[in-house]
Amino acid sequence: MAKVICIMGESGAGKTTSLRTLNPKETLYIDCDGKGLSWKGWKKQYSVDNKNYLRVDDKDVVLRTIMRVNGENILGDREDMEVQNPLTHFKYVVIDTLNSIMVSDEMKRAKQKGYDKWQDLAASVYLLIKCANSMRDDLTVIFCAHTETIKDDDGYMFTHIKTNGKKLNKIGLETILPVVLLAVRNSDGKYVFETQSNNSTAKTPLGAFEDFEIDNDIQIVLKALEEF
Repeated sequence: MAKVICIMGESGAGKTTSLRTLNPKETLYIDCDGKGLSWKGWKKQYSVDNKNYLRVDDKDVVLRTIMRVNGENILGDREDMEVQNPLTHFKYVVIDTLNSIMVSDEMKRAKQKGYDKWQDLAASVYLLIKCANSMRDDLTVIFCAHTETIKDDDGYMFTHIKTNGKKLNKIGLETILPVVLLAVRNSDGKYVFETQSNNSTAKTPLGAFEDFEIDNDIQIVLKALEEF
């Protein structure tokens, strides 16, 4: 069972930047937004030539890619890990962002009408996360996602992963994501992760973090989760 982490937050909250300390030689970066990464010199670290960077928002391509990282081909059979599949050496897979996959899939279904459209969209995103959860024990899959903050009639505000369609809202993607961090800029102007719920769906395993806020550095998170 792979470690699966979701970093959610508004645009500009530091989601992508928090991943700057990952080792590029051990990381496959799937850039679904197609905007590139957010730190100086990233193109020398991640590129098609380096075979660790993929710019795509098609859910099927993303799913096939992470299956190959897991040592499978698209039919689910084991491959020769050294000859036929050059992706199995990766320890980390980043999918940035889930929302771009959802929007892309929705646009492809633009002419599809009725309930089945949203049922299919929900199933595809659900399958992607469930597949990540079932990957090799030595893998870490990191999803980035945009958030939305809703306000009820009583003025109560709550932040969660932004989804497309009521069907996905009913599922609640956070229920199948074991670790959810909220990337924010706090009152001191510092970029941090919130590790626990505070009017949000942020959550981490019991005992993983003593502090409500930690620096937005993925290495801190990975170190804390080593025993989980």
